[in-house]
Amino acid sequence: MEFSVNQIAGMIGGSVEGDGERLVDNLGKIEDGKAKTISFLSNEKYENHIYKSEAAAIIVKEDFSAKKDIKPALIRVKDPYSAFTKLLEEYSKIMAYAKTGIEEPSFIGEKSETGDNIYRGAFSYIGNNVKIGNNVKIYPQAHIGDNVEIGDNTIIFQGVKIYADCKIGQNCNIQAGTVIGSDGFGFAPQEDGTYKTIPQLGNVIIEDNVSIGANSTIDCATLGSTIIKKGAKIDNQVQIAHNVEIGENTVIASQAGVSGSTKVGKNCVLAGQVGIVGHIEISDYTTISAKSGVSKTIKKPNTIITGMHGIEHKQYLKSNALFRKLPELHQQVQQLEKIVLNLPTEKGI
Repeated sequence: MEFSVNQIAGMIGGSVEGDGERLVDNLGKIEDGKAKTISFLSNEKYENHIYKSEAAAIIVKEDFSAKKDIKPALIRVKDPYSAFTKLLEEYSKIMAYAKTGIEEPSFIGEKSETGDNIYRGAFSYIGNNVKIGNNVKIYPQAHIGDNVEIGDNTIIFQGVKIYADCKIGQNCNIQAGTVIGSDGFGFAPQEDGTYKTIPQLGNVIIEDNVSIGANSTIDCATLGSTIIKKGAKIDNQVQIAHNVEIGENTVIASQAGVSGSTKVGKNCVLAGQVGIVGHIEISDYTTISAKSGVSKTIKKPNTIITGMHGIEHKQYLKSNALFRKLPELHQQVQQLEKIVLNLPTEKGI
């Protein structure tokens, strides 16, 4: 698929210097400099590559001043990195939305409705009473349960399983192997030491503009809904338990887990392998560093949590500084102990 330099400049809000009619059919790194590609320059360390490049166009800062002649057309923008990121997003959407039509074999149940320009891949399954919006893409071997709703422009990749009654918003992106709406981990201990399963009767609601990585799991609520609010971004292999609420624009990295009925605020960052216990609240704009464990409610916004025991960041840094001095502190304690007890001190202590 080809675009002119002028068309690309229009997508990212840039101004063209040079031949705006040159065609671009791929994106690449500035050091590659291949014909008909587009790249960007945001770090001056890579500036030498621009003078050797055969690319069709390069995105640069508005105030970029060339020291030599340049073959590619320039697209001047305020922030080349952000502009190129936006271009990558648009390119990804174009490629993902390129598929249309219905492949066979595939199945759709009774009273289900689909919008315009949808794609249903081979071996995909759509249950009864499902409502699917316009421009939705359902890739092969995806399973959509009864009474599910999927908003416009959402992409369901290969092997995704969406259980009955769940609701997915518009412009969502759900990567391969993810499971939405499976039973939460609810078991009641009995007097004889066994466990009795607690039926999980709720659903999952995913609002607009949410991205979910591959092989993640979002459990349905026991009653009510597990909710992922608009703009949230969830990485691969993340576990969200029953009745959890994830706030707007919160980001969760791989292998993190949030236990049942916990509420995570908006614009939070949960780094890789973070573990959060159930039935607590995490305040807005909280950052939890990798491998931290959180066992208590975080009430103060903009808190940074660090360490295996999940203590406040500044307290952790102070403790870590003391930890490094433990050998010296131990010697001082021994010396003071001998002075207090009138014991003879060893030479060199």
